[in-house]
Amino acid sequence: MTATSAPASSPPAHFTGMVWVLMLVVLSLTNFMEVLDISIANVSINSISGALGVSPNEGTWVITSYTVANAVAVPLTGWLSARFGQVRMFRLAIAIFTFASWICGMSFTLSMLISARVLQGAVAGFMIPLSQALMINNSAPKNRTIALAVWGMTVTVAPIAGPLLGGWITDNYHWSWIFFINVPAGLLALFGTIQLFKGRETEIKKNPIDGVGVVLLIIWVGSLQIMLDKGNELDWFDSPVVVTLTVISALCFCLFVAWEWTEAFPVVDLSLLKYRNYTVGVTALGLGYGLFFATVVLMPLVLQTQIGYTATWSGRVTAPMGVFAIIFSPIVGRLLQKFDPRIFASLGIGIFAVCSFWRSAIYTTGSDIYTLMGPQLLQGVGLAMFFGPLISINTGGIPAAKMAAASGLQNFARMMMGSFATSIIVTYWDHRADLHRSQLVEQIPQAGTRINDAVNAFNGSGLGTTQVYGFVDRLLSAQSYLLSANDMFWLSGVILIAVAGIIWFARPPFGGGMGGH
Repeated sequence: MTATSAPASSPPAHFTGMVWVLMLVVLSLTNFMEVLDISIANVSINSISGALGVSPNEGTWVITSYTVANAVAVPLTGWLSARFGQVRMFRLAIAIFTFASWICGMSFTLSMLISARVLQGAVAGFMIPLSQALMINNSAPKNRTIALAVWGMTVTVAPIAGPLLGGWITDNYHWSWIFFINVPAGLLALFGTIQLFKGRETEIKKNPIDGVGVVLLIIWVGSLQIMLDKGNELDWFDSPVVVTLTVISALCFCLFVAWEWTEAFPVVDLSLLKYRNYTVGVTALGLGYGLFFATVVLMPLVLQTQIGYTATWSGRVTAPMGVFAIIFSPIVGRLLQKFDPRIFASLGIGIFAVCSFWRSAIYTTGSDIYTLMGPQLLQGVGLAMFFGPLISINTGGIPAAKMAAASGLQNFARMMMGSFATSIIVTYWDHRADLHRSQLVEQIPQAGTRINDAVNAFNGSGLGTTQVYGFVDRLLSAQSYLLSANDMFWLSGVILIAVAGIIWFARPPFGGGMGGH
């Protein structure tokens, strides 16, 4: 069976002026809405579980179902958009996402909510890659770096805003509103795309369906994502479920790669990895984002479980990151038109490393909120230099027809590295805490006299010996987890320095800005 294409026509002119600005607003809104839904439900699981009459462990499937469907869908973007058109796929994804969000809010059983979340996550997987592809293809070369900077800003700010907004809505209204807020935003985005992209459909290629590739992709990505989401809860490789999922995922991944390399019309275009800048950029983007996202997840855990912050207050600590990201992203976008994007990308990742080292020195039980906010503000500057320059690097030399496939594969790598890094860091945070606790306990005999004096002082204040030793136990636990968190921050900093060096393996020309096309 051979591929057929729709008649080719000359591409429409790039957007300019206020129309271009409106395009950025509409596409950024869809980005923000999709990324927000990855994290907004995290802080509402207890409320959702209680309202639906299920356990919190069952309630976590609200998150897992979305992330698995999302991870499977992202790499399919290139094939589906080539077959049906980027604009048509994007409009359909927004419409279904909005409808699924309404169903999520209306759900009165867990099965109904999970079904809606699967649908929501699946179509959301197409929205980020397609918004990026449409943004690049419809922007003039001189404006692409600014567009990519704005795109990157929405992708990084949304995970920070998600827990803060989700916690506030759940505390003050009802958990269903974390989904209902998508409805007006989705309808506005859908109306905007219908109006803006009239007559701008991309070339359609009705390639044969790669059924084997699709099945292998669903199995290996689905198994891997469930393993990463549930691994810590099931005690990793001590669980036969985790071992089985790992074996299935590894086997199907190997078969998938072998099949896709030899398939005439692959569902995922692995030939993109032949582009040097693309491979370098995707590698740096995946590793850098993975460590960034893992620390975004770890910080609220540390703040809420060990320092005593509420979900809202921990959100206030992390939220300042978005301030400088919003301010500096357009500035970096303009500077990219004149300077080498490798400079900005390596500097941005270097700032990530500095912030990680900074956190490793300040996370203590006595740290005030303003001290903890310091690295967050600085990291906002790093975020402004991260996404835009790296995407500018990895799109260099990619044909416009392959941009959706390139964006899909790139975002898939970013998401999977985020899942990998988060699972690894949270797991080792637990394990390292056990090591630190044993080391602290070993010091107790050497401090025996001081501890006995403290016990006697507490007893004199009316506390019983059991209560005093319970307090000491909690103190040991808190210090152990804080020391472990500091280790994770420090290790992240070391790895990020190495990632900053990877970027310099890329070579001009780059996509947009300096050496742009």
